[in-house]
Amino acid sequence: MAPSFSSAAACIAPPLPTLLVVPTGIGCAIGGYAGDALPSARLLAAASGCLITHPNVMNGAALYWSDPRIQYVEGYSLDRFAAGELALRAVRQQRIGLLLDVGIEPELRQRQLQVAQGCRATLGLDIGPVVTSDVPLEVHLCRGNSGASWGELGQPDALLQAGERLRDAGATAIAVVARFPEDSENDALSAYRQGSGVDALAGAEAVISHLLVHHLGLPCAHAPALLPLPFDPLLDPRAAGEELGYSFLACVLVGLSRAPDLVPLTSEAALPAGADLLSAGQLGAVVAPEGALGGEAVLACLERGVALIAVANQSVLEVTSEQLGITSRVQRARSYTEAAGLLLALREGIAAAALQRPLPAL
Repeated sequence: MAPSFSSAAACIAPPLPTLLVVPTGIGCAIGGYAGDALPSARLLAAASGCLITHPNVMNGAALYWSDPRIQYVEGYSLDRFAAGELALRAVRQQRIGLLLDVGIEPELRQRQLQVAQGCRATLGLDIGPVVTSDVPLEVHLCRGNSGASWGELGQPDALLQAGERLRDAGATAIAVVARFPEDSENDALSAYRQGSGVDALAGAEAVISHLLVHHLGLPCAHAPALLPLPFDPLLDPRAAGEELGYSFLACVLVGLSRAPDLVPLTSEAALPAGADLLSAGQLGAVVAPEGALGGEAVLACLERGVALIAVANQSVLEVTSEQLGITSRVQRARSYTEAAGLLLALREGIAAAALQRPLPAL
């Protein structure tokens, strides 16, 4: 007699909530472009059964992938979650308020609105209201000594005030579109499009979303407003997703549509009784690039004793387990495929050492 689906399901281990971090703006070989870490995220979600990750991993400009096993959590919120200051509550649908920079030219603004209208009509997303900032947000792009990108906002108060208006009008999540500087002749941009540079926009995007989440406590994500770039026949495949259209907004709207609510906690012991919340105390693993282990989320997980899987994923940073003095607490993976195998071993309760040869005697 063939086994039933229900008996087969009973053999599957429960999910192992896992944090996937690929820091923004540091030029990771996987995750340094728009959405090129998505295949890895999908694999890790399948291996763990529950993956918590951030927009830098999931946003593929005009491309996106919705998976109920993946929780879309903005970077600042991810850090607070890992520190035990926030819990996550799954939702069926968010009402996404759209915040547009008044500095966006009329035709480019209309393009953003058309993307939102398309997502309403084609994907059934709940979008609205639309609010425009009172003054241009004045985004400035910067680069640190390490080569990582970051940015500044000339009018942060205008951003926060527009966000407040959306929240007060009933938005439960916020998508932001800010006008970014054009520099199509820049050598660094050319190198990036051909596969050997750092995303110059990513650091400034993180500043915008961090500010809003910190101020409002709502899920937020950002898409830059830019004019289409000139045709480049030498385009790297990882950059191709950014060249498919005139807007980066679609992936943000899809990600936010089911982003979990952010529930503040005074302590993990204070989790509401009976609440269906995901907290840091449930984390079974954190996966991060081997040279970028100094972020808040990774360090908070280490402090909790959460298993750390460091993946070979080259970037401009070299904050390794050796530099942090944590070599004995790290499992190394040569790829995200290998990391998925380690997650499966953790999920099934199989000692990773038993999978290696030679197997040392006790």
